Amino acid sequence: MYTSQYELVFINFYADWCRFSQILAPVFDETYQKVLKDFPESNRILFAKVDCDVETTLSSRFHISKYPTLKMVVNGKIMKREYRGQRSVEAISDHIKQQLKDPIEKIDTSDSFDSIDEKKASVIGYFEYPPESSMEYNVFRRVATDLKDDCKFYWVTGNGLHSNPHSGRQNIFSFKPARSKPGTKDEIHLGVTSDYNSLSKWATSKCISMVREITFENAEELTEEGLPFLILFHNPDDTESVELYTKTIQNELQQEASSVNFLIADGVKFAHPLHHLGKDKKDLPLIAIDSFRHMYLFPEFDDIKLPGRLREFVLDLHSGKLHREFHFGPDPTTKLVDDGFGNKVTSPPESTFKKLAPSRNRYTLLRDEL
Repeated sequence: MYTSQYELVFINFYADWCRFSQILAPVFDETYQKVLKDFPESNRILFAKVDCDVETTLSSRFHISKYPTLKMVVNGKIMKREYRGQRSVEAISDHIKQQLKDPIEKIDTSDSFDSIDEKKASVIGYFEYPPESSMEYNVFRRVATDLKDDCKFYWVTGNGLHSNPHSGRQNIFSFKPARSKPGTKDEIHLGVTSDYNSLSKWATSKCISMVREITFENAEELTEEGLPFLILFHNPDDTESVELYTKTIQNELQQEASSVNFLIADGVKFAHPLHHLGKDKKDLPLIAIDSFRHMYLFPEFDDIKLPGRLREFVLDLHSGKLHREFHFGPDPTTKLVDDGFGNKVTSPPESTFKKLAPSRNRYTLLRDEL
């Protein structure tokens, strides 16, 4: 499939025998006609359909695990996040419009510079000339389209440059971490500002962290990746534990990135998993593993400060030690954990995040057909 010539390719992976695929088919076709009227320009958007029973190689390449699956290719890159919204003409066409919307917020006054969202990581371009006339802006827009779910993107020009914290330096891109402490210096892109590959590689390394935040909106997507979760549950105002957790993972667990999803979660919003662990918000912060069979509690959060202790906890999952102790009791050297009710136990509660997997009411899951 030749897709790189289009800004956005919207693909329906289906099977003729699947009831949900049959329901979606006329909606998909009608949506295409509607979107084509809104974006008639050539090479802007392409709708494509893939019969997974025929195109088995293509289905495997896109890691299709259920029918129908709606995925996007943006600027020639397969987007990890698929479309999971309402299956209606209006909902899908609105989603497409949002995807094609310029993801860059323009800042041209000193006052508007204060609108930069401190809670989310951001990439900021400081340029003295109008963006409409620059190659750099077009490159920046492509990168922002690729990474808009992971970072905020800002273009500072005109009077907005008076707020430039980089000693007046212009024609640069900088990265501002989320919730950065006062006085923390932004990281500057040292490559060629008009080189898409250079800027994309740099921005991707900054915006996509080893540690991601799990929300109710992305929980299904993360669950479908099939990797166990190592989760820090924290108070939303607590940035110190997030920084410590992130730093520990970067220092000790980079080699486990392909076998575990490292996540942070708002412990107030995700009160239900805490309840299963016998905990509530007064016990935050705390760390747990959800293996999609059971949840295992890291004994003491402060133990994260002991070199190798968090890594040992993850390796105990891989070796089967955590599950073995669930069935046969603690190993002689294992420390029993408090269940929150004054009891010392090793038996972990049942997984709660597996319940956030793809709904059987919307998809035909492939494993059901095996």
